Amino acid sequence: MVMNEQLDHYIKVADVFNYPDEHFSSRVDQLQEFLAEYCSIAAQEFGLFKAVITKIPVLEQQELFIRSFDVQSLTTLDIGYVLFGDDYKRGELLVNLNREHRASNNDCGHELADYLPNVLRLLPKMEDDSIRFEFVEKMLAPAVESMIQTFEKEQVSQKEKFYEKKYKTIIDRPSDYYTVYQHALSALFKLLKQDFNFHFSDTTEQKSDFLKNITTEISLEEL
Repeated sequence: MVMNEQLDHYIKVADVFNYPDEHFSSRVDQLQEFLAEYCSIAAQEFGLFKAVITKIPVLEQQELFIRSFDVQSLTTLDIGYVLFGDDYKRGELLVNLNREHRASNNDCGHELADYLPNVLRLLPKMEDDSIRFEFVEKMLAPAVESMIQTFEKEQVSQKEKFYEKKYKTIIDRPSDYYTVYQHALSALFKLLKQDFNFHFSDTTEQKSDFLKNITTEISLEEL
């Protein structure tokens, strides 16, 4: 298997969506330097993320990651769940992605096949260009766009309303940079757009199943 070196920067991008460790800020700096040369529009967006994330201690970086993607999260990094929720279509996607991961010798570690960092590391390893493009256009890009939308003020408010009802409390969040991962996701979307020049319609009205499920639970509890 020969890696597509024109896309190996997605391995660097994947690292930004992993749980932060003591080297996280350094990797963010390196990616910012790359984007500044390669994709200025993504670099501008990513710079907003870098300006915040590299100024806070590792422990706060980790807490922010958890609040964004895990406990009482704004979204999830499992793109299949973002697109399909618990629908059987997610199962189909996982089966297909598992096949691609195995064929490309892409280690998913302890996460599922549709986990965003695993998917990003898969992109340069996929051998079939047409399958890669279709996956980005039909699955990855729409999922990333939906994830971006979940950081908007109205959607954050809906999720907090749900969590308060379910858990009777909201975990403290850093109000000044709570939604900063939106900029990292927006940078990824712009990078994907430059590399793949995909086209899809009706995305402005798209609403992720992650938020749909929360909205449905709120409605049921209010009956």
